[in-house]
Amino acid sequence: MNVVIPNRLENLDIARDVVALDSGLPELAPAVAPAELGAWFLQPNGTLDNGIGDGLPLSASDAGAVIRGGHVDLAILSVGQADLAGNAAGRLAVASAGVAPPGNTVDLVANAGRVIGVLPDIGADGTSNIVDALTLPTDVAGRLDTLITDVGVFRVVRQAHHERTGGHLRTGGHLTLTEVAPGWSAGDVTALTGMNIPVAPTLREMEFAPPSGRPPSKVYADGPTAIADLPDGATVFIDGFGGPGGMAHYLLVSLRDRGSRELTIVSNTAGIARVVSFGTPPGRTAIDHSVLVENGQVAKAIASFPVSPSVSRPSEFELAYRRGEVDLELVPQGTLAERLRAGGAGIHAFYTPTGAGTLIAEGKESRNIDGREYILEYGLRAEFALIRAHQADTRGNLVYRGTSRNFNAVMAPAARVTVVGGRSA
Repeated sequence: MNVVIPNRLENLDIARDVVALDSGLPELAPAVAPAELGAWFLQPNGTLDNGIGDGLPLSASDAGAVIRGGHVDLAILSVGQADLAGNAAGRLAVASAGVAPPGNTVDLVANAGRVIGVLPDIGADGTSNIVDALTLPTDVAGRLDTLITDVGVFRVVRQAHHERTGGHLRTGGHLTLTEVAPGWSAGDVTALTGMNIPVAPTLREMEFAPPSGRPPSKVYADGPTAIADLPDGATVFIDGFGGPGGMAHYLLVSLRDRGSRELTIVSNTAGIARVVSFGTPPGRTAIDHSVLVENGQVAKAIASFPVSPSVSRPSEFELAYRRGEVDLELVPQGTLAERLRAGGAGIHAFYTPTGAGTLIAEGKESRNIDGREYILEYGLRAEFALIRAHQADTRGNLVYRGTSRNFNAVMAPAARVTVVGGRSA
C-alpha cells in the first residue's frame, strides 16, 4: 500500500507547494525554477501549472479559494515602485497614473506565506523605482519579504510600527541589500537609488542555477511513516459516511498505533460503521473511528452522526460520551460540509439558517437577514486530514470514487497536511 500526501509543505528555500504569480516578469518563473523544487505555479489566468507541462485550469472561484484558503506559500508580484520601508505599489499603478484595478494583488498580499516583489531598478522616466516614500497608492503594506531588481536582492527587515505619510501607508521596516548581480558592487547598486541602503555583512553574488532534476515524489512507503509527525492535541479530519466506504482504514490503524492523544476528530460520523451492517462484508468488523476512541486517543468529536442508529448497539464514542470521557460538538450534515469547504477557501465564518431556533443555535451569534433568522458558523481547519482516494499520482492529485466523494474532497483543502491512503496498484 502506498500513501500520498497532497499538500505537505516541503522545507525549501525558494518555493514550496504553491507559488502564485503576478502578470509580467513573475510569469517566467516556471521556466527557470529547478524541477526538484516540486512547486505548483498558480498563473494569473488561473491555471495551476507544475512547471513541467502539466496544467490544470481553475475557475475564478477555485483560484480565489487557493489564495484565500492559505494554500499559497509564496507570491511573486510585479511592482512598479518600492520604498525603503518595504512597501510597494503595483506595476499597473505606474502605467495608469496611480489608478489601477487591484486584481488578485491584494488577495495575494493578505494571504500568501511570503511575498517577493520584482521591479526594474530604473523607471521609464530615468529615476529610481526605489524611493524614500511611495508616490503611488500602496498595494503592498508591510507584507513584502524580498525585493528583486535587475542588479540586486533586498531583504525587508520589519519593525513593529506603521504610519501614514502623504496619504500613503508606511510600515516600520527597512531594506537591506543581500545580493548583487555578477560584476556589480554594493556601492554600484545603492548608487542607482541615490540613497543610503544598509548592506548585509553576508552580501553575496547572485547565483543562476539552470533547471535540473525531477520533481519530488510525495509517496510514502507506509502509513506510520506518513503520519510520524502527527502530534498530541491535533485536530484531524477523518472521512466517514454511513458505512466503512471512503474511510482510510489503514491510516486509522496507523494513527492508533502511533498513539497520538487528546485529538479532536472532525467527521460526518464518529464510529458508527462498526455497529451497522451497511457496507461491511459478512463476518468482518469495520475499522472506523472506534479504534481511536477505545484506545483513549480522542478528546472531542465534531460530527453530524456521533451515535448509533441502534439503541441496543451503542458506538464506542457514544459509550465514552456517556462516561464523560469525550466532548461533542454536534453539527448538521450540510453545515459540516460547508464549514469544511469554507475553511479550505479561507472563509472564516458565514451565516446560515440551518439550526436557527434549535439547540444547535445555543451560544451562537445570530442575526435577522431579510426577515429570517441566521446563525453564525465558523470554517473548519485542521493540522491533518486522513482520507481515502481511488487513484493518486506522485504529485498528490486525487481521483475519488463512490462514498469517498462525500467529505474527502472538502477535507483535503482545509488541512495543513493531507494524507491519503488506498489500495496499491
